[in-house]
Amino acid sequence: MGSAVGLLESVVLGLVQGLTEFLPVSSSGHLVLVKALFGVNTGGITFEVFVHFGTFLAVVSVFWKDIRNMFKSLWGRLLALPKKEGGRSTFRNDYYLRLAIFILWGSIPAAVVGLVFEDLFVSIFSNPLLVAIMLMVTGGVLFFTRFFKTHRKGFGWANTGFIGVAQALAIIPGISRSGTTIAMGFYLGITRKEAVRFSFLLALPAILGATLLEVGHIVETPIPSSQILTLLMGTAAAYLSGYVAIRVLLGVVQRGRLDRFAYYCWAVGILALFFLR
Repeated sequence: MGSAVGLLESVVLGLVQGLTEFLPVSSSGHLVLVKALFGVNTGGITFEVFVHFGTFLAVVSVFWKDIRNMFKSLWGRLLALPKKEGGRSTFRNDYYLRLAIFILWGSIPAAVVGLVFEDLFVSIFSNPLLVAIMLMVTGGVLFFTRFFKTHRKGFGWANTGFIGVAQALAIIPGISRSGTTIAMGFYLGITRKEAVRFSFLLALPAILGATLLEVGHIVETPIPSSQILTLLMGTAAAYLSGYVAIRVLLGVVQRGRLDRFAYYCWAVGILALFFLR
């Protein structure tokens, strides 16, 4: 991280990252626009890695029981009980085992795109004007959720695969990861509660994987002691705002108001086009 980011800027960017990572308005897009509008330069990937880890901890905090139960099911069912119960029966009867496996399955598209095409997508779409256009695309995706009725349709290989593809598309700055994955769940008829929970849990492998990929670069260049407090404050801000954002979105989705965020995305996109042209 460069010297351009001070303590206050670190907190502000951390708050932006946490709020926009989980609210369906694109965190990557907002960071690109904020940096362009205010001339902020993070000076590398170190800051981004720290604030993304803050958002990872926010998901873990909110969904700790689900995460714990998934690990228990994976360990107990796959390792301790294979001799006592058939594999298909185990998979069918254990909700958390199915959830864990479908999260891993849904993470494959984003992993492939991230490893193979990330540099291409980021270089092409990190232009602030293109980000503004992608934000308006996100607004359209969110707006059309108002026309789809969710049903008590469970997860399967096909619909979790489609949600995974939606997450992979969110590598483009301006396309909201949470917005596209939750919207895809709605389009597929998955209940609101299940769609939003799956979206947030699906974020864990994506965020953790992206963080681990960049850790090697950070290790090669030790962090100056003068920057540690700045990084920690940004991480804490991302954690707190991410935690609040998840709680807010859970309530909004339960009330069926996801399309309301479309107007925000359109407004930000139009304003960005006006000020950055």
